[in-house]
Amino acid sequence: MATRTKDPDALKTIGELSQELGVAQHVLRYWESRFPQLRPMQRAGNRRYYRPADVALARRIHRLLNEEGYTVKGVQKVLREAGGDGEPAPEIAAAPTQQQPVRPVHGEFRQSSLDVSRLLALRNRLAEALDL
Repeated sequence: MATRTKDPDALKTIGELSQELGVAQHVLRYWESRFPQLRPMQRAGNRRYYRPADVALARRIHRLLNEEGYTVKGVQKVLREAGGDGEPAPEIAAAPTQQQPVRPVHGEFRQSSLDVSRLLALRNRLAEALDL
């Protein structure tokens, strides 16, 4: 029996997107409450259907939160800077494999190579001071 595959442009249910991203369905519903740009269509019985743009945005949120280490507030700021439509701004639109310089985000510490080298130097100085 042949397995059916969906067209990449087809709508996805919350279960399908949940499985694709490897997150629970309640996490996707939580993201909807925190990221106003993520608004899937809702049909009878409040069933959610994610359009291709919604799927791309959910993938981006997942990548920022779980791979790049952003906090929810940090991702909110990135999406706000990208514009109300959730489309990435040109400086944010780099491929996931490209390393972007990371900036401090409203009260958060984001690492950059310069910050790491400063922290390592500070750690070494503290270790030397404690050994005295």
